[in-house]
Amino acid sequence: MPAPLSRSTHFRSFIEQQKQAFWRCLLVTILCLPALAHASLQASDEQREAAEEVSELLATEHYADVEFSDKLMTETLDGYLKMLDPNRAYVLADQVEQWHQQTDSIRNALQQGELDLPFEVFQTIHQAQQARLERVVSRLTDHVDSFHFDQDIRFQPDRREAEWATDQSTLDAYWDYRLTNELLSIMENSDKTPDEAAAQLLKRYKQQQRRLEQTNNEDVFQSFMNAFTTSIDPHTNYFSPRRTENFNIQMKLSLDGIGAMLQAEDDFTKVVSLVPGGPADKQGDLKPADRILAVAQGEDGELVNVTGWRLDEVVDLIRGERGSIVRLQVQHGGKGPTKVISITRNAVQLEDQAASKQMIDIEQDGQTHKVGVIKLPTFYLDFEGAREGRKDYRSTTRDVAKLIKELEEEGMESLVIDLRNNGGGALQEANSLVGLFIKRGPTVQVRDADGEVSILGDRDGKIFYDGPMAVLVNRMSASASEIFAAAIQDYGRGLIIGEPSFGKGTVQSLVNLNHGQLKLTRAKFYRISGGSTQEKGVVPDIQYPKLIDPKEIGESALPHALPWDQVRPVIPPREHGIKDLLPALREHHQARITHDPNFEYLREQSEWLQSHSGSPTVSLSQTVRHEEHEVEEQSLLDMENKRRAALDLEPLKSLEDKPDDTSKADEAGKEDDEDSPLDQAVLTETGRILLDAMSMASPD
Repeated sequence: MPAPLSRSTHFRSFIEQQKQAFWRCLLVTILCLPALAHASLQASDEQREAAEEVSELLATEHYADVEFSDKLMTETLDGYLKMLDPNRAYVLADQVEQWHQQTDSIRNALQQGELDLPFEVFQTIHQAQQARLERVVSRLTDHVDSFHFDQDIRFQPDRREAEWATDQSTLDAYWDYRLTNELLSIMENSDKTPDEAAAQLLKRYKQQQRRLEQTNNEDVFQSFMNAFTTSIDPHTNYFSPRRTENFNIQMKLSLDGIGAMLQAEDDFTKVVSLVPGGPADKQGDLKPADRILAVAQGEDGELVNVTGWRLDEVVDLIRGERGSIVRLQVQHGGKGPTKVISITRNAVQLEDQAASKQMIDIEQDGQTHKVGVIKLPTFYLDFEGAREGRKDYRSTTRDVAKLIKELEEEGMESLVIDLRNNGGGALQEANSLVGLFIKRGPTVQVRDADGEVSILGDRDGKIFYDGPMAVLVNRMSASASEIFAAAIQDYGRGLIIGEPSFGKGTVQSLVNLNHGQLKLTRAKFYRISGGSTQEKGVVPDIQYPKLIDPKEIGESALPHALPWDQVRPVIPPREHGIKDLLPALREHHQARITHDPNFEYLREQSEWLQSHSGSPTVSLSQTVRHEEHEVEEQSLLDMENKRRAALDLEPLKSLEDKPDDTSKADEAGKEDDEDSPLDQAVLTETGRILLDAMSMASPD
């Protein structure tokens, strides 16, 4: 076993590791729910050694103080059970209680490589799942008429927080309701008869049976190790040799696909984030927190239901030849009606992620004002070009400086930096970009596992742009985006506007193991004012309606996320002018959006989202279910038609008739790469807030 790495790793090593990995966007890595094992599966010597190696690295190198306490061992076991039986649908409470009495065995599995108990747990759940699937297949084959679709029952599909069942009859009832619910869902979404729905569901469960037979010991080991690592923090992950290869491919963007980060959640595949400039991002319909229910190839290929599939199998189905079409049946936010969307696969190019500009003309107080907007999808840097000293190498800071100069030549009066959906990227670019807007000073603090704090900052004594500015963020603005926005806010250099950001304030690096890799949290970001960007993110000075449920997406939504804390500030509290202007700016903003159809629509969407959050129950009556869906669709249609009426647009008869005017192009003929009317409304209001600030701050 190699010697453990030193705890006192200097922050500059983090920068070098980031250069190597180029973590250009936030990567939330939650491994797929594995299928279950053959009776002959056993741990290998390499896996036993890897368990010891991972445990020693986490004890000596992780940012948190990792102690192999009974509490951590219990959380590891609970995380493992959640991976193997997320809905608590296969094993009973007495069996779980027996496992909970064996925390010493979990500790020995990790520290000494004695993996008998993890494999035993896997085997037990395997046998229970195998037996249950045999019963399910038998019922769907020979007893379809035993299902009733008019039951006056509310069923809660999500059992993640439910108590473990104490007897088989409770599980039998759950499975009866579950299958009824799945059949009703198929019938609703495809107009199939009960027999046709049963045939489709039967196919799905037979696929699950086949996947049980394909499991290898790496599935068992990887699941157990990630139950351990993610019990410490959600961004520390073990990658098996195969998963390591997939991770490296993902970071290099060398495979063609749709440009979406996915994770397994119970039996479903959930969209975590979209790669800026990628095919899904450009297409516009797929959103974070959406569930992918089925995948089809080409314009007329059959939709293959992927509920219950392993995450890597879903990813393989979505990937494909560049230029080909993949169709996804998705459920927005995991709730409500489904929709089939078509995406053309492609590779993500640097040009798709590069900074871009536009000028917005805003009429206010009888005058036309020019507000420049620079959209920044990610913080990028041509590391190789910079290292070789090429004069024309691309970087975020270089490109933004060039765009600012062009906007100033066009008469720009104020500037908006649009960081919505920017998941991060090259840390040094976030630092140098701040330097364009301040003369000199610190930009971010980084504390390592030893408590040693390193400070990055701007030292050139020059300021490239000193005019009025705002930074626009949303829930998907993360990591380097949060560092930039926080520094601008702490210096009082500009307004921060939008939604609270993601809250990803930790630093990871990759460690090669004898068997696989470990992605390890080694440090934490802190603002120059002392508070961490972890968990809380950056809270805007002026907030827009929340369109992503923070309970579903964001650092605070991840189990075992490291907590917010603070270090000593490196700049004194700044009583800057912006702080004094905020009450009046908020009042002016609220007065405007009260009468703005697009903002009213956004507000109603946000309220609808909040009212439909959580784990709702569903009716097992086909009639009631149909009525509820009609009410839901009518509510969404009413919101849309209210907006359209206020804008003198033709009303829609149904949501299926909805054109792309809220996603890509309006009815007046906007090009596909222009902002939607809703997006343009957000940019225009941001510009108006800036103009208000300029007017209030003016000595005249």
